[in-house]
Amino acid sequence: MQTENPGGEAPKIDTSVPHPARRYDYWLGGKDNFAADRESGDAIAAKFPGIRTAVVENRRLLRRTVTHLAGEAGIRQFLDIGTGLPTANNTHEVAQLIAPESRIVYVDNDPLVLAHARALLTSSAEGRTAYLDADVRRPEAILKSREVADTLDLSRPVALLLLAVLHFVTDDEDPYGVVKRLVAALPPGSWLVMSHATADWLPPEAAAMIQSGKHGAGRLRDRDEFARFFDGLDLAEPGVVPLAEWRAEGEPPPAAEVSMYAAAGRIR
Repeated sequence: MQTENPGGEAPKIDTSVPHPARRYDYWLGGKDNFAADRESGDAIAAKFPGIRTAVVENRRLLRRTVTHLAGEAGIRQFLDIGTGLPTANNTHEVAQLIAPESRIVYVDNDPLVLAHARALLTSSAEGRTAYLDADVRRPEAILKSREVADTLDLSRPVALLLLAVLHFVTDDEDPYGVVKRLVAALPPGSWLVMSHATADWLPPEAAAMIQSGKHGAGRLRDRDEFARFFDGLDLAEPGVVPLAEWRAEGEPPPAAEVSMYAAAGRIR
């Protein structure tokens, strides 16, 4: 496992401000979170009780999509941006169970995630994993990083995973441009996999609270806005669907309980 800290100094953890990765950990029942994360998580859960179901289903989606990509699609390289704190069925674990030679670069911008990545995200002997401390809003910094250069061959297909991360990128931060620049750097045969929160099934007061800025920047997007990220790509079946319904195993929870979309598209 490699790590990067572009500034040369150990990044500091601000425990007074909630962070999406630590709040996500709290909703999953983890212990790597602080009071600010728990307070923010409880406030969101009070308006949207299904949030814990949503984060569990998002992890299940990761397993299903990576299984499809490493298995049916034959992908051996993964760029997982916004990976969050390690838990069960991380990207490299799922991919390397199918293809031990798989290579994975994890990207996140929380120092606590970095600390856990160093300790826990270890590769198979045949494959490789690396961790990059970077922000999705700076795609060029990710693509030009030593971690990506040393781990991935961008002349061969790569699966770009953006699970539950783009809804933290506001419209004025050019989310479509961010995704376009990342996709443009990947060769034909690569894949884009995304999940994204939506207000399509949320009560108006819950949507307003989530987008108020009190719990960090964010933007809920409807189905058409989400589908726009896949313009020019070939969508895998079943297309753009409620997250829990993407190649569901068994009976998925209602869309309103998860309130997220998911899709996977192949780059031509």
